[in-house]
Amino acid sequence: MAYNIPQLPVGSNGKSIPLLGFGTAEYPLGNTENLKEIVLRAIELGYRHFDTAAAYQSEKPLGEAIAEALKLGLVKSRDDLFITSKLWCNDAHRERVVPALRNSLRNLQLEYLDLYLLHWPMTLRPEAEILPKEEDLLPFEMEFVWEGMEECVKLGLAKCIGVCNFSCKKLDKLLATAKIPPAVDQVEMNPVWQQKKLREFCMEKGVHVSAYSPLGGRGTAWGSNRVMDCEVLHQIATARGKTIAQVSLRWAYEQGVSVIMKSFNYERMEQNLRIFDWSLSPEELQKISRIPQVRGCAPLGFISDKGPYKSIEEFWDGEI
Repeated sequence: MAYNIPQLPVGSNGKSIPLLGFGTAEYPLGNTENLKEIVLRAIELGYRHFDTAAAYQSEKPLGEAIAEALKLGLVKSRDDLFITSKLWCNDAHRERVVPALRNSLRNLQLEYLDLYLLHWPMTLRPEAEILPKEEDLLPFEMEFVWEGMEECVKLGLAKCIGVCNFSCKKLDKLLATAKIPPAVDQVEMNPVWQQKKLREFCMEKGVHVSAYSPLGGRGTAWGSNRVMDCEVLHQIATARGKTIAQVSLRWAYEQGVSVIMKSFNYERMEQNLRIFDWSLSPEELQKISRIPQVRGCAPLGFISDKGPYKSIEEFWDGEI
């Protein structure tokens, strides 16, 4: 059985983003064994939005799975899929953006991306590793990097462009100079980090919010069990006969955001799709709104006395 996932238009080109997407980041990064088979199963179940990044090293197996799905007729055409990838920080230089996207497209065996995101508001030396050294940290020249992103749209290589991990302040600065405004801000968001201020700001500015780590990022370097161990969510899930994951995903969906969910377990992949035929009550939403808030994601390796961000507070512009 293939589930039908609701969609919402993003950007100005009429493209719609499926509101439940499938993440492909597996930690440690590069651990992509069996990913092709997992993505094929996800497509069979009804997933149509797949989220990857140059840093995840999952573009090639995702591309192989897309080619196989088209060959097998699991989807009628490339246009039935929504593919997101991200520019890593060592390519966040004006002249390196388009070549980096072309490389991602080669990996994915695609002619265009539906969404291309700046992975972090950060620039590294081109030769830097994923986890940078202090001397790799460079000033982030947002305006010039964004010109490179805009060039991707003009060349037809990306339908939409956006950002990840941008605070209200950084978004506001970008919106003031961008000729093509960011269509999306992909950020950590879940019941224990609800991003209310950012969501309200994005709604006012016409920027779609996409949520990563909707279950707290377990398995990542910074993730925790705070969502899955949350007593409020446990009580709601038990009362409703749902899983904590389903309650958390349904909550995010009801906030009007798209959600990037990552599970490579076939049973949970299917369970996570069963969130669209029921809703949380006003009382349940009220309980969730009172959960104590803690940001999980830490910009590992990006904080340094010698870099552009001297503290976590400075990186998130006080939005912690």
